[in-house]
Formats: sequence, C-alpha cells, structure tokens
Amino acid sequence: MNSSTLLVAIPATAFGACALPLLLQRHGRAAAALAAALVMAACLVLLAPLAPAALAGHTELARLAWLPAYGLDFSLRLDGLGLLFCLLICGIGLLVVLYALWYLPQSDRLGRFYAILLLFMAAMLGVVLSENLLLLLVFWELTSLSSFLLVAYDSERYASRSGARLALAVTGGGGLALLAGILLLGHIAGSHELSVILDAGERIRAHALYAPALILVLLGAFTKSAQFPFHFWLPSAMAAPTPVSAYLHSATMVKAGVFLLSRLYPALGGSDLWFWLVSTTGAITLVYAAAMAFFRHDIKGLLAYSTISQLGLITLLFGLDTPLSVVAGIFHIINHAIFKASLFMAAGIIDHECGTRDMRRVNGMFRYMPVTATLAIIAAASMAGVPLLNGFLSKEMFFAETVAYQPFAGLGWALPMFATVASMLAVAYSSRFVHDVFFNGEPVALSRQPHEPPRWMRAPIELLVLLCLLVGMFPSWTVGPLLDAAAAAALQGPLPDFELVLWHGFNRPVLMSLLALVGGVCIYALRAPLFAWQAQLPRWHAHSAFERAYRRLAVVARSLNALLDNGSLQRHAALLFAFVVLLGGWAFFSGPTSLVRAPVQAADEAAIAALIALLLGALGATLLYRQRLLALILVSVVGLVVALSFVRFSAPDLALTQLAVETGTIILMLLVLYYLPASAPPQSSAPRLTRDLILALLVGGGLGLTTLQMLGAPVDTISEFYLQQSLAGGGGANVVNVILVDFRGFDTLGEITVLAMVALAAHALLDRLVLVAPLRDTEGRPWASEAHPLFLAMLIRPLLPLSLTVSVYIFLRGHHEPGGGFVAGLITSVAMIMQYLGGGMAFAQPRMPRHPTSLLALGLALAAGIGVASWAFARPFLTSAHGQLRLPWLGEVELASAMVFDLGVYIVVVTVVLCVLTGLGRLSLRVPSAREVL
Repeated sequence: MNSSTLLVAIPATAFGACALPLLLQRHGRAAAALAAALVMAACLVLLAPLAPAALAGHTELARLAWLPAYGLDFSLRLDGLGLLFCLLICGIGLLVVLYALWYLPQSDRLGRFYAILLLFMAAMLGVVLSENLLLLLVFWELTSLSSFLLVAYDSERYASRSGARLALAVTGGGGLALLAGILLLGHIAGSHELSVILDAGERIRAHALYAPALILVLLGAFTKSAQFPFHFWLPSAMAAPTPVSAYLHSATMVKAGVFLLSRLYPALGGSDLWFWLVSTTGAITLVYAAAMAFFRHDIKGLLAYSTISQLGLITLLFGLDTPLSVVAGIFHIINHAIFKASLFMAAGIIDHECGTRDMRRVNGMFRYMPVTATLAIIAAASMAGVPLLNGFLSKEMFFAETVAYQPFAGLGWALPMFATVASMLAVAYSSRFVHDVFFNGEPVALSRQPHEPPRWMRAPIELLVLLCLLVGMFPSWTVGPLLDAAAAAALQGPLPDFELVLWHGFNRPVLMSLLALVGGVCIYALRAPLFAWQAQLPRWHAHSAFERAYRRLAVVARSLNALLDNGSLQRHAALLFAFVVLLGGWAFFSGPTSLVRAPVQAADEAAIAALIALLLGALGATLLYRQRLLALILVSVVGLVVALSFVRFSAPDLALTQLAVETGTIILMLLVLYYLPASAPPQSSAPRLTRDLILALLVGGGLGLTTLQMLGAPVDTISEFYLQQSLAGGGGANVVNVILVDFRGFDTLGEITVLAMVALAAHALLDRLVLVAPLRDTEGRPWASEAHPLFLAMLIRPLLPLSLTVSVYIFLRGHHEPGGGFVAGLITSVAMIMQYLGGGMAFAQPRMPRHPTSLLALGLALAAGIGVASWAFARPFLTSAHGQLRLPWLGEVELASAMVFDLGVYIVVVTVVLCVLTGLGRLSLRVPSAREVL
C-alpha cells in the first residue's frame, strides 16, 4: 500500500467504522468500547508508516478529483503539524475510550456515545489532514455538529441541551465567517489548495482583500478556540459528560482554532494587522479567563476557564509573529493537551466518587484518594509551570520570547510584566484547585463516601501524568523530533535556534518564573477579600443572555407562524401563488424583450382532440372537486394527455415515466380516498372565491406568457453536445438515460436522496397514525362487503411476474432504448400496488420486503458507491466506464458502470412506493373498532 493510499485510508477508516460500536453494543459495554478503541488504534497503525517521512520534513499529498471545476478536490496533506494533531486526536482518544467505559453509568450501553465520539474524531482528522480549504471547512462544520451531539448526550438535562445549543450557535456562526474568509483566500491565491496558498503569502498580504479575509478567518478560529469575546460557550459546554470535556475541550475541538492559526500562519502572518488582532485577542483572553477561573467554585468550571486562558496564551504566542513564538505556541499545544486531559479526568473521578464538583464541599480528598490526588497535583503543577514538568518548559519559552521581543522599543518591560502577571493568575487558580480539593479540612455534606476509583479508570491519568514528567525532564528525547517537524511545517521555513533543556542558567525568564510562583501563592492566600470583592460585582452571564435571546426569537417565530399559518392549505397556496406572481411579473417585465419566431407545427385533429380533453379534464376536476372519485378520474385524464403529448413530440422516455407516475399516484390516491371524511368541505365564501379566481388567472396567464417568452427568446442549447457525446462518452444511445446516470449523475444522486428522505418521512408519519374510516361513502351508501373481489384477485396475481419481467427488460434496455432504472422502478411499484389492491394486506405483505428502509440505504450506497469507486482509478466522482466484454456462450456483452448507478435508482424508487403503500395498508389494522376491509 503506497503512502497516498495510507493517507486516504486514515479518515476513510475513521468515518467508515463510526457505526461499529452501535452494531456491537448488543454484546455488552466492553464490546462497544473495544470497537471504538480498535478504530482509533487502526488509525494510528495506518499513520505509523507515514510518520518517519513527516518527522523528516516531507509533506505527503493525496488528491482525488471531486469537483475540480469549482476548486473542490478531496485532497489530503500530512506533514509534521498534521502528524502532531493526529497523534493527539487518536492517542488521547484511546485514553478517553477507556476512561468513559468506567465513568459512564452501567445503564448506558455506550454504543451511541462511542459512535458519536468516533464521528467527532473522524471530523477532527479531516480538519488536520485537509489540503483543500473547502474540504477543511466541511470537516470543520462536522466537528461542530458532532460536538453538539456529544455535549447534549445527556439530553434529558436542560443544562446539556442549552450548553450544546450555545456551542453550536457560536461555533456555527464562526464557521460561516470562515467560509467567507476561505472563499476570499481562494480568490486571492487562485486556488483553495494549501500548497498554493502557503506559497502565496506575500501576494495575499499585499492584496486589497487581505484585511477582510484575515478578519473572517480569525473569527472562525477565535470562535472555535473560545477566544474573547466568544469564550462564553466553553464553560456552558461543561454540562457534557467528563470524558467529552477531557477530549473535546482540552485536546481536540478547542485546538482546532489554534491549529488553523498555525496552518495558515505563513499565508496570513507577518503583518501589523495580524500582530494587533491576534496578540491583543490572545492577551485579553489569557488574563481575563485566568481571573475568571480563580473565582469558579465548580471544578470543571475552573478547568474550563483555565483552558480558555491557556488557549489565549497559545494565541498570543502566534500573534507575537516571530519564529520562536510559533515554536513555543506549538510546544504549549502539546503540553496543554497532556496536562489538561489528565486534570479533566481527575475532576471526573472526584465527581464520580463524591457526587459533586463544588470545591466548597469537596475538601480533604488527599486523605480518601491519595493516588488520584497525587496525580492531579502533578498535573496542576504542570499547568502552573512548576519546574521538572512539561508546562514549565513552554512557559519558559513564552517568558524568553517576551523578554527578547523587540518591537516595543522603550516599553521593553511591559510585555514581560504582563506575562508574569498572567502566570501569577495561572499559579493562583492551580493552587486553589490543589488546596481546596485535596486539603483544606474535611468534606462537607457529600452524598457519597469518597474513595479511590477502579484501577482502569485511573490508568489514563497515570499515563498522562507520566508524560508530564518525561517531557518535563527529558524534552529533547520525548517530543524534540515531533516539535521540530510540527514547527517547521507551521513556519514553512527553517527553524530558529532554540534548545529543549531543563536548565538554561539563572536568567530573566527564571526570575519571572519565581515571581509568578510566589505571586500566585500570595494571590491565593488573599482569596477571602478577593472573593468578597468579586461578589459585589454586577452579575452578567452570557449563557443566560443567549437563552433569553433564544426564547425571545422563538416567541417572535411563533407569532409570525401564527400570523401566516393558521393550518389552512388554501392560505398556504394563496401566499405561494401571490409570491410567484410578484416575482414572475418582475422577472417578465424586467427581462429582455428580443424575440425570435419559434417553429410552429400545424395542429391536426389528434392535437385538437388532445387539447380539448386536457381542457375538459382540468375544468372538470376543478368544478367537480366535491365528487372525489370523478375528479380523480378527470385528473388522470390530464396526466394521460400529457403522456400522449410526449409521445407526439418523440419523447418516449418521458412518456413512459409520465404514464408510470400517473398510474402509481392515481392508485395511491384511490387508497387515500377511503379515509377521507364522508362530508365534503364547506363552500368557500364569495370573497375567497374571488381571490382564488384572480390568483388562478394571474398564475395561469403568467405561466402562459412566460412559456411564450421562453419559446421566442434566442437561446443557445447544449443538446448537440449530449447527442454527440452520448454514445462516445457515455456508452449509450439513449441520450435521456445517459444524461440521468452519467452527464448529470450528481443531480440524479441528489434527487434519489430526496426521494429517500420522502420515504423516511412518510414512514415516520404513517407509522403510528390512526384513522377511523367512515362506514359509508359521501353519498351515504355502505361499502361493499367484498373488499377484494375474487375476479380482481385472480386477475392481479399473474400480473406480478409479468410486470417484473417487463421491468427487468425496461431496466436492461434503458442505456440504448427508452427505459432505465427510474421507469423500471415505477413499473415494479405499480405491480406491487396492484397486488395490494387485488389481495389486501394479508396477501401482499409476505411478498414485500420486510425492512424497506434498509433497501433505501442499499440503493443510495450503490449509486454513491459506484461514484466513489472511480476514485480508485484517479477519476472524478461519478465518472462512468463502459466497454465490451466477451463471455462464454453469450459472446460480446456491453457493460457500463452506470448500470450499477441505475440499479440504485431502481431500488430507491421501488422502496419509496413500498414505504408509502405499507404505511397506508396498515392504517386500518391499528383501529380495533374499525371493520376490516383491506
């Protein structure tokens, strides 16, 4: 397997195996956890052969054409930066899987949890491996959606639902800004490929659209990484289960924003605007969130604000815009992921064993869980920047960079002082976490007796804390090569001179560290007056403000809905047609008026007769709508005339389709007539009739005028292209079918997807619907006692094999003669409906598929799968292939990959009708008192 294939296989494995825990949860919680762990381990195994080249500075690219005309290709990129984030995503993900198995309640089967977690992991892998920025955006939005599901996992809790809603609103809004920024970057650079954009840094910074592009991209990054003033969603998202917090909010999702800063740094960095926007935002976030963390009483709340503060530190480092600050930022990404994941897991253990996370009640835990307390203290010391731990090294790099920073001439003391104060606050909230939770007296009114957690629940923390120690004491051996590769990929240039060692001598950064440690402890010692001062400040919660705005918006929406929608279909239709008239009138009178004389055919007797039948059918159905059966027959006359019109104008494919659609829909409507109320609807008032008449005249006349305008307007058609390329390019002489399954296959795939959604909606609506059928028809006559006449039943039964034979014939000939999967599916559907009419539910049900919804997935998988298969041959999605194949006894046989696509269309069409038919057929079975007539 070559490198490109391995690279594509990583996200493909992650996405393809998302549902595996759901399938295996029937075998127990451990089976679901094992499935999730195996998927993550498989991604690491696929990554392993690519790692040496990435560590050596090589960039591996893999590209599959998707929509090249629009600049969207499925192109992936693995360099040192991507390798670092892949290791964080999969490595910490494995630990979270193990932790969640012991943390989540035994009543939870975990299949759904692990499936969503794998979906999120796959989306994050897509973000960090994307070479195309448009593809990155797709995965970016998928992380927002999957994280919404994870935060709202315990959906019965209001806090979970509202926290997830807030997170989705903020990050989703940032995603829209990022979309606009990416489009501007693509316009400036001439491509959305990172390889092009990263090499076009000077041209991008010199462009007039650089400022709006930068601001929009930064909005996307800042909202994702919870930077001020978009920070408020992250504390609310702490309503998620602790395994989710340990994964999303320390090592993965919130890192997506700083990943984007590091990835686009060569293209967007290096300007004054970058410096002021990024460094100012990071600096404010660093200090503000650190102060807020100190005043939180909830352990996860403290850790949430500390995460925001640490992300502000990373953002500030990227904003300083020097090579060494970028190296320090990436180094702190590694360190923060390690110690923060362990801290969240420790907080979860405390909550799990004590029943609360309130630090005013959780005291003296060192006495009850000394091992967990020791691990948490080491992790918190790393967060505070205590020597011999990994957090100390990246903090020292931060201090060294502030000391050596040159642009602040005459104010060289300001940035080091700011860094020292920010570090004091970090020491203060770390000290509060350690002292208040593990010491500070005895616990207060706990609902549970605290004790050490199960061994394997603590194992992930032990491994992470061990990494804190190893990286802190042996940095060059543990993370040196990975840091060098990731920093070089972020800089897209040579690395600055730096040395990863524990001791650089007694210098200003060391003095700043000592001051920070002492000052932070002093701030914690003064916590009582500080808490009293903080309690006097006005209270304002962004989450509460968002919820109030959300509720007000919902009230406004309900008011507008009540104003426009009173349940009347007539009002809906009137508003729709009024809008069509206004928009159509504007387009008609503002459009070009140059006309050409369209070719006209003389009307013969048959055309005049068809026109009369069409008019009579339409007028009769309108005037006699109270006589439902007669009106339905007249509607079918209209459909039949339309089908004959297609025949007249040499469009047999359209005629076959129209005829099959008319037959199927008319029969289904006949089934529905049985459940309509016996009394006809009341007569409309005169004003309403006048309104409807005016709207009908305007819409009908407008459509007629528009048709004449279109027929008389000069137009260039591409029909000649289809006629010339149908056989040569698509391998078929039936141009209509080749267009559907080849030239416009992507449109057809979207259409059958919509059909599948309609089938699922119909199934959901009819699944438990109860309708009591009237015992008499609209004229007061009782229904016939013989629901399924013997003559009809005997006549219908042999039609099924005959219809299936015809549908197979129509399907196979469709590439060269009129036919195809859509028409064949309709013929099969009509045959199934007729079996139901002739024999009833008891006769038809055994002859229908038991699980029609599974067939929908099969049909869509066939249609989309044959399109994906073209990637294996380095061709764009849905590229078809055709050729001659010699088979024994059959001779030359023509085969086309489009036949598989057409088979998917056939299955979806049949299944849609079956879902509707099955739902209608079961209606009477749910009414105990109803007379069985079906």
